[in-house]
Amino acid sequence: MKPNPPSDLYIVSSSPHTHSGASVERIMLDVLLALSPALLAALWFFRLDAARLTFVCVAASILTEWLCRKAMRRGNTLSDLSAAVTGLLLAFNLPPALPTWMAVAGSVFAIALAKQVYGGIGYNPFNPALAGRAFMLVSFTGAMTTWSASPWVQKLSDAADALTSATPLGLAKESLKAGAPLPHFNLSLLSDFFLGNTNGCIGETSALALLIGAAYLLARRVITWHIPAAYLFTVFVYAAVLHAVSPATSLPPLFHLLSGGLILGACFMATDMVTSPVTKSGMLLFGAGCGLFTMLIRTVKTGAYPEGVSFAILFMNALTPLINRATRHRVFGARKTSTPAK
Repeated sequence: MKPNPPSDLYIVSSSPHTHSGASVERIMLDVLLALSPALLAALWFFRLDAARLTFVCVAASILTEWLCRKAMRRGNTLSDLSAAVTGLLLAFNLPPALPTWMAVAGSVFAIALAKQVYGGIGYNPFNPALAGRAFMLVSFTGAMTTWSASPWVQKLSDAADALTSATPLGLAKESLKAGAPLPHFNLSLLSDFFLGNTNGCIGETSALALLIGAAYLLARRVITWHIPAAYLFTVFVYAAVLHAVSPATSLPPLFHLLSGGLILGACFMATDMVTSPVTKSGMLLFGAGCGLFTMLIRTVKTGAYPEGVSFAILFMNALTPLINRATRHRVFGARKTSTPAK
């Protein structure tokens, strides 16, 4: 007969010993809820095109994930909502007039080749939505850089009729290439950028809606402040230094913060827990690197691409294992060097 253990005996098993109650489903649901203000803004500004792209990308992503899991004879993962998040983020990174079949192709690439081929959620080295967007930029360059006419450009100049289909970053890049004076972005125009009344991808234009969603994720502790703060601060400092040195050939920091996909990338894609570092110091380094490469791409006059968020994050995704290794915590009780004890 097995004796009963003493009452004061504690059995310690392998970690973890406690659970926060968080799950993949709960985290992904929080992300979807956080993206809902930006979705409402997209529907307000881009109407049926926003609804079409959102539905197509989410549906294609979910269907592709189901087919991939079926083909690989692995368990169904649709309930974790990660495919829906990927589809929504990809839709947010697309111009409103993009043809439907291209959105489907990008969704299939994002799920099948950027996620499931590595084993599914938790194993992908690159953010799937950004990988899908990069694939589309290379494959469908014309469609991915074509924008509909918008009245906000008329606030810049009475002679801007030929530029009404430009984004703010594209307009600035073309002015730099041509050696023309940069447009004057006054406070009235920047308020349009903040609210979302400007050209751009359907989910990136409204800084207000994105910041509301980011505040929700911070309150829910889905993300921490380290990556977004380091990202935005680096962009601000870089732009401020350039503008101070050469105000005639560079734009003010507020323009860079409010234009393009910076806030969407900093708060919702660079913070992807699978493809970003796990240590706080690593997160700060990761965010700073994203900001640096974003500004390098944006401010090089000879560059063909006016935006740098997507490629900056993907590049830093590739460096994440090295950042984790360089910033990992020392195991308690372990020596700092490998020198054997005497």
